[in-house]
Amino acid sequence: MQLADRVQHLKPSATLAISAKAQELKAAGHDILSLSVGEPDFPTPKHICDAAKNAIDAGFTRYTAVPGTPDLRAAAAGYFKQHYGVQAGPENIIIGNGGKQCLYNLFQAVLNPGDHVLIPAPYWVSYPPMVELAGAKPVIIPSTAEAGFKISVAALEAAHTPKTRMLVLNSPSNPTGACYTQKELEAIAAWAIAHNVLLAADEIYDQLVYDGKTPLSLAPMWEKNPEHVVVLNGTAKTFAMTGWRVGYALAHPDYIKAMTRLQGQSTSNVCSVAQKAAEAALRGGLAEVEVMKKAFERRRNLAMDIVNTWPDVLCPRPQGAFYIFPDMHHHFTKAMPDSTAMCAFLLDKAGIAAVPGAAFGNDNCLRFSYAVSDETLESALTKVGKTLFG
Repeated sequence: MQLADRVQHLKPSATLAISAKAQELKAAGHDILSLSVGEPDFPTPKHICDAAKNAIDAGFTRYTAVPGTPDLRAAAAGYFKQHYGVQAGPENIIIGNGGKQCLYNLFQAVLNPGDHVLIPAPYWVSYPPMVELAGAKPVIIPSTAEAGFKISVAALEAAHTPKTRMLVLNSPSNPTGACYTQKELEAIAAWAIAHNVLLAADEIYDQLVYDGKTPLSLAPMWEKNPEHVVVLNGTAKTFAMTGWRVGYALAHPDYIKAMTRLQGQSTSNVCSVAQKAAEAALRGGLAEVEVMKKAFERRRNLAMDIVNTWPDVLCPRPQGAFYIFPDMHHHFTKAMPDSTAMCAFLLDKAGIAAVPGAAFGNDNCLRFSYAVSDETLESALTKVGKTLFG
């Protein structure tokens, strides 16, 4: 049997692989505490579920337009107006099967073989493979824990070449929880625009910011420079709707049309019922989200209190999302030489599932999710400390 080269070179998602392994061990009777999953542990809010039930009862179960229903596209445009003061229309929105498909469609619509895409590391695990599937080359720009896992304009300038076509920026970040300031966002956007580099802003965690901070977006920069900025978002993280698979992109109408043509030949429309649920989410306010945010912030504080007791471990305090990304490399040994080996050791010896930093482009670190109960989080991180440090 012969498979395509693109598939043979494609690595599976490390986060999904670790989660599957943890579930397999748990099903076999092992006591496993998983801090590997990147999804809220809260139920989808009731008014969103009710909207889906009403859609089913009303028989809203047929095909919709490929880029989404007019009402949902308008609701997504309204989200940017309500939260960021940006004027956009349905023609600037496409609805995808999760933010992941929107990003995949963008890469396929814009990139050509030989193009370079700047990706700050640590990065979300799927960025480089999706770039490669478009025939382009990921150019990784490393950052450090000492720098708060953020990159500078100087680093972008050093990595730029005539082949640079795109920059992917994720704030708040998965896996680090780092958030760029408004000044930093504007400086990076200005650099991209000046160099004719398309800036793809992954803002899937935009509402999940802590310490009283206001959510930030590059949507205002899109409004001023629609040919140079694309904003990607979705309902998964903010509204605890990971399984509903509804994402959206804010872009110039020409990008939207190109992405729609691609989606029309792959998945076509997102599930009609899920679209009604997403519309209710985007129009329904953030009361339930605030409840989740308070819990995540409390858990972030709990996690940091424990991690800060670990010797020779540096972990910048996350400002958003729901992950910590401690630098553990001082505790690597000949028998445990990297993040993958350390994660395997923790799963085997302590029953704790974490994700190796190698999957995110930084092999010094491990990613722990605090989107779990306080009890699970405290127990798991305490076990990690005892297992590694005695």
